Amino acid sequence: MRLERLVETWGTVVVIDATSSGLDKVALSSAVDEVEEFFFQVDRDFSTYKSGSQVSRLRRGEMKIEDATEYVQQVWALCEYARELTLGAFDPWKAEGGFDPSGLVKGWAAEVGAQMLVEAGVEHVLINASGDLVLRGGKPEGGPWNIGIASPDDVEKYVKFFDVVDGSVATSGDYEKGAHIIDPHTGLIAIGARSASVIGPDGALCDALATALMVDGVDAQKWIGRPELAEYSFWTINRHDGTAWSYGPNKGY
Repeated sequence: MRLERLVETWGTVVVIDATSSGLDKVALSSAVDEVEEFFFQVDRDFSTYKSGSQVSRLRRGEMKIEDATEYVQQVWALCEYARELTLGAFDPWKAEGGFDPSGLVKGWAAEVGAQMLVEAGVEHVLINASGDLVLRGGKPEGGPWNIGIASPDDVEKYVKFFDVVDGSVATSGDYEKGAHIIDPHTGLIAIGARSASVIGPDGALCDALATALMVDGVDAQKWIGRPELAEYSFWTINRHDGTAWSYGPNKGY
């Protein structure tokens, strides 16, 4: 049984593709319903556009992190970890208006959603949260998921492919929103890279690392070789000359 659902949330459309040989239509739909509701809750808790969200209250100083829900505290801790790993290239506390975890939370939520589906008995999972993909079990028809990275000049053209069975892929760039990532070091628009993709085991970290790679570009060599990132691969299109470089175990093809 295979089910695909489009969920409008977070200002985008999230794709959930779930296949299970052991669940019937009702059970599979129920499992996807739970993930959909979780995504809506993420929007209520983390949106910087909803004045009553926990993140908005944190930004205004109306709430301390120790008083937030477990999920919000978890994301806060992941943001601290990503900031340390990237030597400050990813730093949600430097955002205008205060703490803004948007550069990590989509990947984190997709990761949690995929795990919820696996625990419910779904063998093959693809969640695409606007460029942040979490994949489990390979394709239903067999073989790995084949993930294409679009050209920043033409989103209909793919310039790189990665094969993933169990893992995550996050891509950041100036595709649709234009230049929107701020360099925490300078407070100005990030000019390190034109497009940055990260492949690895954890969706939250892939999301944050892709943002950091947009900030640092080739200067990311200061941190991408850290042992904590040994399972992560990086693929980057340079901003000024259109050339690309990669680092890590998964070179794609």
